[in-house]
Amino acid sequence: MTVPTGAIYGFLGPNGAGKTTTLRLILGLLRRQSGQIHVFGQGLEHNRAAVLSRIGSSIEVPSIYDDLTAAENLEVWRLAFGCDRSRIGTVLELVGLTETGAKRASQFSLGMKQRLAIAIALLHEPRLLILDEPTNGLDPHGIIEVRKLLRKLNQEQGITVLVSSHLLSEIEKLVTHLGIINRGRMAFEGTLAELAERQLTTTGGTKDLEAIFLELIGLEPIDA
Repeated sequence: MTVPTGAIYGFLGPNGAGKTTTLRLILGLLRRQSGQIHVFGQGLEHNRAAVLSRIGSSIEVPSIYDDLTAAENLEVWRLAFGCDRSRIGTVLELVGLTETGAKRASQFSLGMKQRLAIAIALLHEPRLLILDEPTNGLDPHGIIEVRKLLRKLNQEQGITVLVSSHLLSEIEKLVTHLGIINRGRMAFEGTLAELAERQLTTTGGTKDLEAIFLELIGLEPIDA
């Protein structure tokens, strides 16, 4: 798996393919059994603290205290990260939560909670942002909000984004690069244009990410 600097890299695969396991390995949350993990050109095993200090992440359920406001949640994590208090206002503005005030996180929509989780991940000014299914469970409006936010962080802040998802149509709208994993092995890695060049087409003759994805993981398309 190779994630280019400055990319928005979409990580696709069926349930159980190994997406979350891979992300946990990159973050040092699981011990690797073989192979090597290098991030920012450094081996994770011998440079763990230096590497992880430059990564922000949200894996599975966002780590949010429901009884606290957005700013109070960020203060807890600011103390853990040891970063300046001014970062709280900065990240709240970045994710569009400056107007939440005294509203507790328990009153937030799922989309707002996802944006707060991303704000927490951004507190220590990471250069790589790793997100596991950030649009899972969101309504269409929430999905669009997260998509716009990730593009903004990538284009305006220069943050490399690695995002796993099972939403093919959303990944197609968001990413610059793509990795497709199946049963723990990479079935494809490259740009969307490179994927289209594989000449895998639907019966109608038009290139379709869903048809390509299904073929790569060994499944037949299902007629609607």
